[in-house]
Amino acid sequence: MKGSDKQSIVASVPQQGFFGHPKGLFMLFFTEFWERFSYYGMRAILVFYMYYEVSKGGLGIDEGTALAIMSIYGSLVYMSGIIGGWLADRIFGTSKAVFYGGILIMLGHILLAIPGSAAMLFVSMALIVLGTGLLKPNVSSIVGEIYSEGDHRRDAGFSIFYMGINLGGFLAPLIVGTLGMKYNFHLGFGLAAVGMLLGLTVFILTKKRNLGLAGTFVANPLTPEEKRSAFTRLGLGALIAAILVAVAIPSGLLTFRSFIALVGFLGILIPTLYFIVMYRSPKTTAVERSRILAYIPLFIASVMFWAIQEQGSTILANYADKRTQLDFAGLHISPAWFQSLNPLFIILFAPVFAWLWVKLGDRQPTIPRKFSLGLLFAGLSFLVILLPAYFGGSDALVNPLWLVLSYFIVVVGELCLSPVGLSATTKLAPAAFSAQTMSLWFLSNAAAQAINAQIVKFYTPETEMIYFGVIGGASILLGILLFLLSGRIQGFMKGVK
Repeated sequence: MKGSDKQSIVASVPQQGFFGHPKGLFMLFFTEFWERFSYYGMRAILVFYMYYEVSKGGLGIDEGTALAIMSIYGSLVYMSGIIGGWLADRIFGTSKAVFYGGILIMLGHILLAIPGSAAMLFVSMALIVLGTGLLKPNVSSIVGEIYSEGDHRRDAGFSIFYMGINLGGFLAPLIVGTLGMKYNFHLGFGLAAVGMLLGLTVFILTKKRNLGLAGTFVANPLTPEEKRSAFTRLGLGALIAAILVAVAIPSGLLTFRSFIALVGFLGILIPTLYFIVMYRSPKTTAVERSRILAYIPLFIASVMFWAIQEQGSTILANYADKRTQLDFAGLHISPAWFQSLNPLFIILFAPVFAWLWVKLGDRQPTIPRKFSLGLLFAGLSFLVILLPAYFGGSDALVNPLWLVLSYFIVVVGELCLSPVGLSATTKLAPAAFSAQTMSLWFLSNAAAQAINAQIVKFYTPETEMIYFGVIGGASILLGILLFLLSGRIQGFMKGVK
């Protein structure tokens, strides 16, 4: 998309009305709120649904397998963003991608709401994976489109948008988690479907009035010949994949273990190929190539951060269920409720960080230094959680306040890295790859969870000190290295701050 086209989009968006931000920010805030309500509500109870016994309403899947499935599922959810980004950039634009994605997510949750087998679970997961890939990166890209390139409100706007994400993430485990854990898992999944329906309704009814032309332009459209070729290749690829799966499963070549290894390999390979394609593209300018080089260490830092943060739905969820004293201060705590802590702290402190970045202005830390702070706090959150085992051993139940403290520390890191990363991605993205670069940002989460699927098997109550210590220490060391290199990285950004 040409610069003049971007300016015309921004000009068409109502520029005031939501706490001094464009009116479209509220609509995107509300849409993402309901999408995240549906996703985090489902995620809060999914791992328990998988490994709880059939007599308790679960599927009775082996506990270690269930934790690995959760990591693989999370990886594929974010990995699918490359499909959504490509379709938005090349075929139908970000607005339609958000709509189609919401439909698929809702259908996936409806399937989960119907009592069934593990096969039904995997079909619903496939729908949610594809739907999230269409919706999540593209709704964030639209947020970037409603601000002009030099608008100083952009970082604060992303922080407000990020608070909307986490408001949905806070309420969902409390409501869906209580309904699913106390009464019936499928009732919880059904409520998640209703949440996605509400998000779609808000988006459809208000997008024209509040977004103007934002999200309607295709950044790098396919020519008719390219479109025919692309659809032919996609069709052949899908057919070949189906044949390979049909042959590999009966022969024993495609097992759960080999699938985990494959996703782990793709989690590293796909972003690497993306960086190479964008860097070598003739549509990428010299300045944009320099910014891509600056983006690589930020991407690596993001992978390390999400490898820790995303274990809230796997290792820490299991820790809450098996290792934590759930009868505390006269209250029985549902293990699903702990997943509300992360978004709760973000709701409380995101406005503080948004205010802080605006207040500091040009004196605020550079983007690489904010990322290094994120890694430091992520590492500390894992070092904190190993202390109970050090003092009390691996057999005693842990005071839930240790988990609360760990979640709080990682949130401080998240607010230094995640909303800043969203904003930096829109600034550093080559014009011809705008939506796809946002997909690349979410691939850092996919890579992290693909790695997690390989390492969660090493966690046991007996090894938890080594497990948390090694991962937390690695994050702190990488944060220190990134801080030392921040000046050089900033130079490659060519004016982006």
